[in-house]
Amino acid sequence: MRVDYLGLEAFVAIADYGSFHRAADALHLSQAALSHRVRKIEEDLGSPLFTRSSREVSLTPTGQGLLPEARRLLKALQDTYESARAGAQRQARRLAFACLPSIANSVLTQVLMTMSEDRPEIAFELLDIPVGRIAEAVRSGAAEFGLTIVSAELSDLRLRPLVDEDYRLFVHHEHPFAARDEVPVQELEGVRLARIRSHSKNSELLDLAFGEMRDRLRWQFEVQNATVAMRLAAQGAAMTIQPESAIAMAPATLVSVPIAGIRLQRTLGVVSRRGVPLTDNASDLLARIETDMLENFRAHVASGFDRMSRPKG
Repeated sequence: MRVDYLGLEAFVAIADYGSFHRAADALHLSQAALSHRVRKIEEDLGSPLFTRSSREVSLTPTGQGLLPEARRLLKALQDTYESARAGAQRQARRLAFACLPSIANSVLTQVLMTMSEDRPEIAFELLDIPVGRIAEAVRSGAAEFGLTIVSAELSDLRLRPLVDEDYRLFVHHEHPFAARDEVPVQELEGVRLARIRSHSKNSELLDLAFGEMRDRLRWQFEVQNATVAMRLAAQGAAMTIQPESAIAMAPATLVSVPIAGIRLQRTLGVVSRRGVPLTDNASDLLARIETDMLENFRAHVASGFDRMSRPKG
């Protein structure tokens, strides 16, 4: 049987106030509406809940047995409602989005700082995760949107391109390549290289760009993430080919140099769920990120390059 919570509310109010009139006023109901709610419960139970006289209202044995359980049910419902409302308010103040680590390090700090000053009530959650996990974070709702590498579009997700980014050769600053304006692609044959695991998006892009030449390259190390590849390069154990924005999180002993004779590039864009509108806060943040990347992406990358990739001495 369906629980009549409105009827229980009316029943408890009458019991607490000892009067139909006062209970109706407290619930902002007419006495007729209040009586109707109580009558429905009495019909469901098959027993009256109140004994009425000209001076007072008292509980019947059935009413006395129901009252503590009715109070418990209404209290549990109120607590659940308040908990859900508090959770919704926290969720409204929390803004979660996903991003490639290299872009998070080179681009987002200024945007986040500015927006947090304008909107101090918002708590930001930045998921700086590999490209393979960004789509899933958006799909599951853990992130409202993601900044990722644009690839084949998925039926349940929307991908929108923003900017293109070149790949560069990351080498130790004492290596002869570091003094070059560019390194011809042919000179990479036989050089020890470190790459991210073969099934990653990074490796897929490199394999596609190098074509048949990829089989002549010496992939000495295969690692799980760009940070390890750059640490190997910083120790002089290998060189690595990474997006140019990765210099923002590279060790200070690394220099990034353009590669001549081959087109190595990735397209960065925004991924979001189809048919699910962004919250106002997420729309505001995304608009700021898009504006900043379209106007200043090269400047951000160059700033990271100047700050971190040219050690002195």
